[in-house]
Amino acid sequence: MPITNVIINTTDVARSLDFYTKFAQAEPVGEPTADRAILDMVTATLEVRRVDSSPSSWIPDDLQLGFRHIGFKVDQIDPRAEALKAADVPFHLDPLDATGGVRICFFYDPDGTLLEFVAGDLQYAAVHDPEGVRAERALGVPERPRFDHIAVTVHDQVATAAFYAALDFSLIGTLEQPQDPRGFSIGYLKSGNTVLEVFTYDSAKQERRPQLDAPGFRCVQLAGVVPDGAQPLTTDGTQQLLVDPNGLVFAVSGERSSL
Repeated sequence: MPITNVIINTTDVARSLDFYTKFAQAEPVGEPTADRAILDMVTATLEVRRVDSSPSSWIPDDLQLGFRHIGFKVDQIDPRAEALKAADVPFHLDPLDATGGVRICFFYDPDGTLLEFVAGDLQYAAVHDPEGVRAERALGVPERPRFDHIAVTVHDQVATAAFYAALDFSLIGTLEQPQDPRGFSIGYLKSGNTVLEVFTYDSAKQERRPQLDAPGFRCVQLAGVVPDGAQPLTTDGTQQLLVDPNGLVFAVSGERSSL
């Protein structure tokens, strides 16, 4: 089942609310409070929760396992990037034409969460599921930024695809990066209208322990069955948080569990 909600920790809910409504045209769901706000991003919700400021072990290096960034599909890159730059939003990567025939840029939200805007339909090096690719392209050009994917760095693409198969994610295509000396490959696991963008590298990778109390990405919520191999982490309110073999924290809403 698809990604339903992405939770980000913030030190200032009002500041995050202003950022995402202004630059990503997010629409508030319900009444925001000083501790929490939920934002509609077309295909999923984005939830921001207040935490105290504390050091984060996340670094902007794709060789660190687990969460990498949140991606949104947009109509055009450059006008949106110009608006971000005019507001002094820090960039990780300026707009460019990327492998796969898309235009992208990377920037940070106020708490250091790495975000991507991507425009255009990916042209995969290899298509594994033509129907899945057709369904993805049928979504069309969004009128406002649409949640598209969570990117993760993993040990092994095949093992990751097998793990998330219990949640109805399937590999629709891959991109290769032969110019990258690290041995970089990307797999796209699609469920519903959302994607896990899976990074693999031949180079050595760095482990990261789950960190729930620091600003930035907290967890992703999925619908379906808890996969075999998921490790219980803690209870978040009434919901069990789990961690996958690569350190990504997630929760599952569904009737059945294999744990």
